[in-house]
Amino acid sequence: MTSGGTSGERRAWGWVASLREGGTTPWSAWTGEAQARGRVLPGAQQLELLRRVNLAGRPTPELVRRVLGASAPGRGRPDLELVGAVDPGPFGPRPVDPADLPTDELVRVATSVLADDLVATALPEAPSARRPWRRRFRLVGDPWLADAARAELRARGRAAGGRGSVALVLATDLGTMLTHAWAHRVTGEGAPPWRAWLAEAVARDRVPPRADVLHALRAWDARVGRERVRLVLDPAALPGLTGTRRPLAAPPALSADGAELARRTAPVLGLLVRPERRTRVLREVLVPRVVALGGPPLVVSPEHAAWVAAQAERVHRTVRAAGYPVVGDPGALLPREHAGVAEPSEDGVLALAVRLLLAGPAESDSRDRRGDEDR
Repeated sequence: MTSGGTSGERRAWGWVASLREGGTTPWSAWTGEAQARGRVLPGAQQLELLRRVNLAGRPTPELVRRVLGASAPGRGRPDLELVGAVDPGPFGPRPVDPADLPTDELVRVATSVLADDLVATALPEAPSARRPWRRRFRLVGDPWLADAARAELRARGRAAGGRGSVALVLATDLGTMLTHAWAHRVTGEGAPPWRAWLAEAVARDRVPPRADVLHALRAWDARVGRERVRLVLDPAALPGLTGTRRPLAAPPALSADGAELARRTAPVLGLLVRPERRTRVLREVLVPRVVALGGPPLVVSPEHAAWVAAQAERVHRTVRAAGYPVVGDPGALLPREHAGVAEPSEDGVLALAVRLLLAGPAESDSRDRRGDEDR
């Protein structure tokens, strides 16, 4: 979008100037004019995102600059011109009214800016766990539950592993484990959208590996013997099983929109850092931030509820018949009602991204959480 002296271009530069100063007037309602402040006008996506940021708070001059200069990564439209600012050319995308842009286009720009903020945030220092405690254990099963418990125990000085370890297969109801499995993939190697991911599992009539309790039990049975395997369905029992007194904190309650924002941000981070650092940034920086902002979690949609119930019943029957050692009520494997939403919201994802952009990068708490105060 080249600068120039037409009334449409002067009107566009007037809108840019207004947005830079915190304006929120939509493009269609803007009438003021101003002289060009650059060689080219920012794209419609960037300008509309800045307007949404202004509606939500007071961005710093640096954030304004970064939003206006951001690219829109991934598959989607190139930077678009403002309708009425320039005459449409014979080739290329048509100019648009920014208010008509799909929310997805604004999320694309927001994730580009957010990824830079996340990379700029210092990662927490990993606590140095001491040698395995007298109670030797491994935490496996539901990866969302196992990772959270493992991290907290390590911070207390309780290292997992060691000869003779008991494999603690952590699990809960299948609907929750499916959302955990997807969130773990989203913040790891990446995943398709929730609806597509779950629909594929249903179509194949196969529980995804990270939510497959029977697979975990059989694998560890073959590896260490049944006498050293426990299916743990009662979180309150976990401290005793791992040799600590204080209860463990609940795993991060990632909202549906937060998980989708992580999914959308992961590919952008992949262009900036190596895969292992991307995973750490997502799980140790982004996840705590979005958890702090709250929001309803993901749940299985009604259309797949019958399939989930059938799979859960099968697992429940097999566990009881096989005689695996169970800590807690085996009925915890069966479906339960949970409040939540069956799909992330594009508007919710954008609103969450905007809140994080306004908060800006922050130093992670890297203080050493030493020792186990309850030993």
